[in-house]
Amino acid sequence: GTDRAGAVPRQPGRWFRTRDAAMVRTLPRLVRTFSSPRSQAPYGPRLPRPGAARGLVRSGHTGCELEGRDVGRLTGGDPSLLRRINSAVVLDTLRGGQPRTLTEVARLTGLSRPTVEGAVDDLAAAGLVVETAADAGTRKQGRPARLYRFRAEAGHLLGLEIGPHRVAATVSDLEGRELGSAAREVEESAGADDRIERLRLTVGELLRHTGVGRDSLRAVGVGSPGIVEADGTIRLGTALPEWTGLRLGERLRRSFRCPVLVENDANAAALAEHWQGAARGSDDVVVVLAGLSPGAGSLIGGRLHRGFGGAAGEIGALHLLGQEETPETLLSTTGRPLHPLDERAVTEVFALARD
Repeated sequence: GTDRAGAVPRQPGRWFRTRDAAMVRTLPRLVRTFSSPRSQAPYGPRLPRPGAARGLVRSGHTGCELEGRDVGRLTGGDPSLLRRINSAVVLDTLRGGQPRTLTEVARLTGLSRPTVEGAVDDLAAAGLVVETAADAGTRKQGRPARLYRFRAEAGHLLGLEIGPHRVAATVSDLEGRELGSAAREVEESAGADDRIERLRLTVGELLRHTGVGRDSLRAVGVGSPGIVEADGTIRLGTALPEWTGLRLGERLRRSFRCPVLVENDANAAALAEHWQGAARGSDDVVVVLAGLSPGAGSLIGGRLHRGFGGAAGEIGALHLLGQEETPETLLSTTGRPLHPLDERAVTEVFALARD
């Protein structure tokens, strides 16, 4: 059984919350030392922010809190799991900010200084953190405290977008700073094999142009229309031919040696806007993608809202108000578009939006 919106009891008195492992186009958040299955609850995990995970996990700690929300009791626990989680918290604190001392990181995370020091050592061994010198103007008398920074140059991230009319790829450093992009047009009627092949060609062109090697890729994120399972299988995808049932994640993983994470494109857009776009600082967000098959991604309380079965944002499948007609009427009408978003409805929607 489950409790607390997806928390699964592993042992009596110990609770763990499953985490989402498919946050596409917000890949820097996925540069973690651990990953776990996508939550099956209607609400996804709350996105952590630096300084928000005070006292997230400590051995012997009787409770865990993330951004003010109790995430369950974690007493004792697997030391290796605790160490990896602590490393992820420290990494998230160092990423995207100025160099910090061990004392500053301990204060921001709520972890003890020895725990922080151990996490920093692990991250340094992985090449993700490095000690750096203080600026000359900030030095004080006495022995200077050691400063540590996140190494955004330690690898690269690849974001892929698959749509009805084009495929696109973008490569960035580990902070998400874009280094280059490429795109190719594709026929709307193209099958899955043709679409994936054009995506492969686009990736090859981009990597050659930017000089980024495949071995330096830390993660690949893919945005695709449709309802996407945790393993990257498209459970339902009506916008693209031959897309329903496609094992997209499995097919793309053959080309890379790093994790490949597949997410619904609208959900990925919502996460991206929340991370560093128009929705920064807002925890209740709706992002709508308008196109051949409209979709929506939403965050409620800072968490990705999937709905039961993961179809919460599939607004393209909804009936338009006032457009329902009997089969007899539809069969007796000639020259009328069959797509539920007919041209008149689209024109009216955008006219109302402009007003």
